[in-house]
Amino acid sequence: MKYKELVNLKPAELEKKEHEATYELIKLRAQVATGTNPKNPGQIKQLKKMLAKINTIKTQQAKNNKLEETKKDA
Repeated sequence: MKYKELVNLKPAELEKKEHEATYELIKLRAQVATGTNPKNPGQIKQLKKMLAKINTIKTQQAKNNKLEETKKDA
């Protein structure tokens, strides 16, 4: 998924996407570890990038929430 699409997702949907990508990455890494060639070797790289994007979005949202809370307190 593209970054813009991920940003527009709700937090619950973002968590679901993260869980699905992690599960798929585990499956593909297990295939590589057993010596089986995955159908699409580039998919591992794509999944890792998507997980990095999701983690970046989650961090940015947490910072924004923290800033909003400090503005409310001030």
